[in-house]
Amino acid sequence: MTGTRKAIAAVFTGLLLAVLATTPAAAHGDKLKLTVAGDGADGVTIQASYADGHHLDKPVRLVLTATGSEGRTVGPVQLEPATEGQGFYTTGPILSPGEWKVRVTAPAPHTGAATAQVQARVAQTPAVAPVADTRDADSASTENSGGAAPGWWLAVAVGVAVLVVVALTAPLLGRRRSRP
Repeated sequence: MTGTRKAIAAVFTGLLLAVLATTPAAAHGDKLKLTVAGDGADGVTIQASYADGHHLDKPVRLVLTATGSEGRTVGPVQLEPATEGQGFYTTGPILSPGEWKVRVTAPAPHTGAATAQVQARVAQTPAVAPVADTRDADSASTENSGGAAPGWWLAVAVGVAVLVVVALTAPLLGRRRSRP
């Protein structure tokens, strides 16, 4: 009988732990914390989390609007989650160069809003790395060796010469052995 009581107590303890483990996820509430920043070029990045600091466990809908100098506007634009991380959103190239006031809102059921000043710049292309001219190195090695050909050409020439000699002498050796 005591074995049955222990089994029942273990089942109830397991159920109680399972219920308590899911409680913090439900306790996040409906408020979101949004962090808005420029991406260094002409886009915007947004980090969304629950107000209690926990990461988002599901995608939420975010809407971006932006106002620039000279009355320029962008949006409203609905944002999709980026693949870079949980709760991370990015717009891609959306702003023209200049100063922008960007506002991101999250409608119900998870509400939140954030505003930031963003300096958009023209996207920079990576610099092309200089390629070393290998002809200079070959001519330098030729000059240092007194005008001799590079070593690998010499190896190829010797290899070809050996193949020619073998190809010419193999039939002669084959005929010689076949005669009694």
